[in-house]
Amino acid sequence: MTKVPALTLGFWIIKILATTLGETGGDTVSMSWLGETTPNAGQSGLNGYLIGTAIFGLLLVALVWLQIRARRFNPWLYWATIIASTTAGTTLADFATRSLGIGYPGGSLLLLGCVLASLFAWYRTLGSVAVDTVVGPREETFYWITITLSQTLGTALGDWIADGSLGYSGAALVFGGALAVVTALYFWTNVSRVILFWSAFILTRPLGATVGDFLDKPVAKGGLEFSRPLATTVLAVAILLLILVLPQRAGRHPGKA
Repeated sequence: MTKVPALTLGFWIIKILATTLGETGGDTVSMSWLGETTPNAGQSGLNGYLIGTAIFGLLLVALVWLQIRARRFNPWLYWATIIASTTAGTTLADFATRSLGIGYPGGSLLLLGCVLASLFAWYRTLGSVAVDTVVGPREETFYWITITLSQTLGTALGDWIADGSLGYSGAALVFGGALAVVTALYFWTNVSRVILFWSAFILTRPLGATVGDFLDKPVAKGGLEFSRPLATTVLAVAILLLILVLPQRAGRHPGKA
């Protein structure tokens, strides 16, 4: 049995909200609670990102373990694990791009290499990286490693584009437009569905990251300066309601009609 959801419109709506929650939630812990962090924050900035990454990383490992041990698809467990991966990705990406001193381009290239390496290892080991083949512990392990790395890459990409002249709203339009292109390719071409899935999965993360930054960053930096904890709470409630309202079912097993 697959323990990942069917790729419906509802899946992508919740995914985008979850990535936005990951940005505001990760910033709440690493910045608001552990101290405001800037590229010049020195040791305090390093500690903030490291502690935030450790907190969300441990939570992610625990949830992935529960996900692998589960006997069937559980939407609450699945989306909790996605949110944990995106919050861990937020703090890890901030650590890679800021605290390590390699900047957004360097961090993005490093993380892109990690995603490609994970997909390559997955394909060489099991012969496919399609999500409908995620039916056992080995597949699930590769799935969640790749998911977390893609969330981290998406955060770095979002910060890189938003940090330029486009700002947060402009960057959100860029990534929204890129997702529209992927959608058009899905409906009107025969491009590999596996490639399109991972492209869309990665692109939803910087879209969510830039929207999250737009909500909680200072007005002087182009944001709305909403309270990070408040924005996180509102997004969490919206996700809970959508999980209740929208149909949640497991994806199709390969070979089944």
